[in-house]
Amino acid sequence: MRMGELAPDTLHVYYCDFAYEPRGPFRMASVNIADASAKTFAELLSGPMVDIYVGEARRHWALHRNLLCHHSAYFQEHIGDDVKKKTAKLELLDSDPAAFELLVKWLYQGRIDDVSAMPVDKKWDYAHACQKLYVLCDQITLPQLKNIAIDQFRKGCNEAGLVPGPEEMKPIYESTPPGSAFRKLVSKIAARQIMDPESTSDAGTYKMCFEGNADFAIDVINAIRQGAGGKLFEDPTEEVGCAFHEHENGANCHSGNGNAK
Repeated sequence: MRMGELAPDTLHVYYCDFAYEPRGPFRMASVNIADASAKTFAELLSGPMVDIYVGEARRHWALHRNLLCHHSAYFQEHIGDDVKKKTAKLELLDSDPAAFELLVKWLYQGRIDDVSAMPVDKKWDYAHACQKLYVLCDQITLPQLKNIAIDQFRKGCNEAGLVPGPEEMKPIYESTPPGSAFRKLVSKIAARQIMDPESTSDAGTYKMCFEGNADFAIDVINAIRQGAGGKLFEDPTEEVGCAFHEHENGANCHSGNGNAK
């Protein structure tokens, strides 16, 4: 690709540093940073810095603008326009600092830690951080890291022997769009917990998720239907006795004739 040429599948990178002549924007293929050449990596770490403030406590990071814009169109849109400014500022006050730490590691190293290498008592905390990383990546349009985050979350839950509860599921539905892979994951987890005869969870366990969120209810019911393997419930209109009567157990009564099916 020629210098200055625009391609639809790549992102802007800016050069503005004493070591590299300012060239205006040009496009560069977005590849894993760990596979970048030494020259490319040096260029991405040149130029102005960006002050990023994360979470309610406004935890501060100073990161390279070229690198941020190389990875994400979101950063390109919010901080990539004025290459002459020596610093820019971005606030992500709704994001989690622990999740942003993982993002920074991936931006500069092309990977995050593997939960399998962690002690058992650390696995759930890391899985929860990966859940928040997924939400952050959804916001800043980083699908590659989203996939890594959800895989680490699933692996962490499995190896810790734990699953998210309604307090972890509710933010997923509040922070991701319909059709999100993470929505699909947690709704299937909820459905499995409800169906598991050895689980203490039932539909009431997830009341806080059902309330005000029809999507969660629909996804869980559909997951139960799929998980049932086509097995049909007994027809409640064919049940005999007083299963649907309001009286004391053991009482004997008769109902009137209903309409034909």
